[in-house]
Amino acid sequence: MSTTRRRFMIQGTAVVGLGLARSRTARSADAPTSDELTARAVAFLKPRQDDKGAWSAQRGPGITGLVVTALLRSKRVTPTDPAIAKGLSYLESFLSPKGGLAEGPQSNYVTAIAMMAFHEANTRGQYTAQIKAAQGYLKGLQWDESEGKGKDDPYYGGAGYGGSSRPDLSNTSFFIDALRETGLPADDEGLKKALLFVSRCQNRKSEFNDQPWADKVNDGGFIYTTAAGGVSMAIDPKLPNGGMRSYASMTYAGLKSMIHAGLSPDDPRVKAALDFVRAHYTLDENPGLGQIGLYYYYQTFAKALALVGQPILVDASGTSHDWRAELVAALAKRQLSEGAWVNKADRFMEGDSNLVTSYGLLALAYARPK
Repeated sequence: MSTTRRRFMIQGTAVVGLGLARSRTARSADAPTSDELTARAVAFLKPRQDDKGAWSAQRGPGITGLVVTALLRSKRVTPTDPAIAKGLSYLESFLSPKGGLAEGPQSNYVTAIAMMAFHEANTRGQYTAQIKAAQGYLKGLQWDESEGKGKDDPYYGGAGYGGSSRPDLSNTSFFIDALRETGLPADDEGLKKALLFVSRCQNRKSEFNDQPWADKVNDGGFIYTTAAGGVSMAIDPKLPNGGMRSYASMTYAGLKSMIHAGLSPDDPRVKAALDFVRAHYTLDENPGLGQIGLYYYYQTFAKALALVGQPILVDASGTSHDWRAELVAALAKRQLSEGAWVNKADRFMEGDSNLVTSYGLLALAYARPK
C-alpha cells in the first residue's frame, strides 16, 4: 500500500465511530446482497459474448475490455474461464506494433481499458510485455512538448480519446488509472504531467489553476475539460459571470486522479474536492447531470471513495453515510430481473446493457470492503 493511500486510510478510520452511530442506512432483510447482485450481473453478461469473443462489437473493442475487467474484478470469473480467454484474445487482435489498440479516434480510451483487462488476467506474467508496450503508447498520446504544448497550455498533460482529439478529464482519468494500476509510480513523469491537467479542470483558483474561469464558481468541483476555453457537460453549464458548473461524475474522476497521482489528504485540491462531494452527496442521480451518465457516476464514485479509504462519509449537513451499503442499495433497486442494468437516459452509450452492467459490476467491486 502506498504512503498516500495509507494516510487516507488512517484519516478515514478516525470518523468510523461517529459515522456508525449516525449512519442512516440499514439493509432490509430481504434486500439482495452485493454478492447476489454480482452473481446476477455475471450470469447476464457471460452468454452475451459473440463468437469472436466480443461484447457490443459494433462499438469497437472498448466495451469488451470493460466487460472482461468487470468480470475478473467480480472475483466470480477467473482468467482461465473460456469467456475471459476468448475476450482477451479478441482484445489482442487489435494490438498494433506501437503497443496500442484500435489506433485512431478512440485509441487512448480503448488502450487504457484493455490494459486493465490484461493486468487483471496477468497471473503468470503472460501479458507483461503487452502492458509495458501499452504504457509507452499511452504516454506517447499525452498532450505535452512532443505536440508543441508547454506547461502553460491548458491542453498540457491531458489525454483525449486518441489521435489528435482534445484532452478531457474522463479520458485523462482512464489514462491515470491504467498507468497506476499496471504498476507505474505516482511520481512517473507522465502522471505528473497529467496532474497539471487535472488540477486545471477544478473549479478552484490557485497556483495550480490559472484558467480565467477558475474563481467564478470556486466550489472545488470539476468540469469536463480546459480545452476550447473550458467545457462542462453539466445541465445549464454556463453561468452569467463566465463560470462553468461543476458536476459530480467529473469531480469523483478528478478526486481519484489526484490520489493516484500522489496527492495527500491534506492537499488543498483534495480537500476542496471532498468538500464538493460532501455538499452534493447522493446516489439518486449524477449531481449536475441528473440521470445522464448515472452508471459511469456510480463506478467513479465507488472507485474514488475506495481510494479515499473512508468507510463512512459525513455530508455537509452532518449526516453520516455508509456509502458502500447505500451504493449496493441503489444498484439493487435498479437491477433488472435478468441481472442487467441499463439507463433510460441513453447518453454516453448508457442504453447499452453490456456497458452499463459492466459499470455496475465495477462499482460493486470497488465497494467491496478490503
